[in-house]
Amino acid sequence: MHFLGPIDWLFVGLYLAVIAAISIWSIKKAKDSPSDYFLANRNLGWFVIGASILASNVGSEHIVGLAGTAASSGVVMGHYELHSWIILTLGWVFVPFYMRSMVYTMPEFLEKRFNAKARWLLSIIQLISYVIAKAAVTIYAGALVFNSLLGVDFWTGAIILVVVTGVYTIFGGLHAVMYTEAIQAIVLLLGSAVLLFIGLDKVGGWGTLMHSLPKEKLNMFQPLSNPDFPWAGILFASPIVGLWYWCTDQHIVQRCLAARNEKEARRGTIFAAYLKLMPFFIFMIPGLIAYTLHQQGKINMTDTDVAFPTLVKEIMPVGLRGLLAGGLLAALMSSLASVYNACSTLFTMDIYKKIKPEASNHELVRVGRIATGIVVLLGMIWIPLMKNISKGLYGYLQSVQSYLAPPIAAAFLLGVFSKRINAKGAYTAMVAGFIIGILKLVFELMKAQLGPGLLYDFATMNFLYFCIALFVFSVVLMVAISLASPAPDEAHIKGLTFATTVAEDKKASRASWNQKDVLLTVVVLVFIIAIFMYFSPLGIAK
Repeated sequence: MHFLGPIDWLFVGLYLAVIAAISIWSIKKAKDSPSDYFLANRNLGWFVIGASILASNVGSEHIVGLAGTAASSGVVMGHYELHSWIILTLGWVFVPFYMRSMVYTMPEFLEKRFNAKARWLLSIIQLISYVIAKAAVTIYAGALVFNSLLGVDFWTGAIILVVVTGVYTIFGGLHAVMYTEAIQAIVLLLGSAVLLFIGLDKVGGWGTLMHSLPKEKLNMFQPLSNPDFPWAGILFASPIVGLWYWCTDQHIVQRCLAARNEKEARRGTIFAAYLKLMPFFIFMIPGLIAYTLHQQGKINMTDTDVAFPTLVKEIMPVGLRGLLAGGLLAALMSSLASVYNACSTLFTMDIYKKIKPEASNHELVRVGRIATGIVVLLGMIWIPLMKNISKGLYGYLQSVQSYLAPPIAAAFLLGVFSKRINAKGAYTAMVAGFIIGILKLVFELMKAQLGPGLLYDFATMNFLYFCIALFVFSVVLMVAISLASPAPDEAHIKGLTFATTVAEDKKASRASWNQKDVLLTVVVLVFIIAIFMYFSPLGIAK
């Protein structure tokens, strides 16, 4: 699959040169302070924030995995790609509290709302998930793409990209990460959009594609008898995972924390919500195109997991292949950089600074750079393990998110909506939920060794239904323990819940948005509803 010509390499080289120039500029611009290194001096505008949010979300495994899932199972996983409304929830509901609290990290916010134990717990959970899951999987998928598109040895490509991304993250901090992400998002979207339109032309247009596919592949609401994605499961579990990912995860929310004010942060999320509508079409639809062209005998797709690179190889003209290669490199580097910087911020501000509160600003930045370097090293160590993981990894990781998300989502959601939820209730529910989620993961990995019985049923429970059940359990436990113990001191949680927000803060928040922001928000919601209806038994799947 080494099919790049001289013009393609020119595109790739040009892209890397632009990224290098921006990185050098960001490194020179960076100041030796935690606010600048971790939050870009809290001075970023809506465009960079919005583009960076999308770039942080989309990695090589995301692109390749979505196309592969669409080729095999249809558009049902589109539920996770239509989370623009949850990004809007971040901007309209959570951003005012985050900006008002002036925190660096999400665990720090939990400490302000609850206590230090909640901060430690979330920090540890997020660091483990970043290093083992996000960093490792991104490196693995990115190395495969690097190898297939550029012809570079798997190990060499992985190490080069990990180190290059690590260097500009270590020395440039969030400035380098977010400005390069803004460029990377543009390259990625352009390259994938070109592939979509060329693919539609090859297949005979949108109408031909829709009418040539089996109806079940076009239905986002699969019957309850579907063992993997029953409509009730995905309809309710997807928002739980989305709330955790988009509204509480450090590497996403950190972009909003870097805004110069609440207005820019909210508008950044609105912009990101529009951008998030695109992956459904530019990443999933190419999977359907690859499936259709394969059925027509026009391309040879050996496996659905290689739908995206097969489509690039078979239908993209010379020159444009390089553009898309740059886009895939952008996806890898932006996701990896986001993980690096988020881990650095979490370790430095939530662990090191708590252990050594007298640390100077210079020392905190230095520790942040060292922490990033350690994450880079751990990512490289994980490469040999990732290369031997089965092709079911993408689906497995979706399950893992469903096991980790519910208690954290419950803590943040109830934490801002109810002043009665206290530290004891939140911490107990988070610990219990985390333990249950890990047990589910462990038993699922061991299910082949389990005989019929309760443990086997627990291990094989549908991950969507498990997610819903764990969320309900976490909410009930959190509420019950909170009501059975003293209410938190309102002075301690001032400005951190809707009920304890003072009039002055409400007035300032109201002044940060206008009718234009509301209209743009409504338009996104209309688009989402229209897409859901189109890909349902009420639309094309009837």
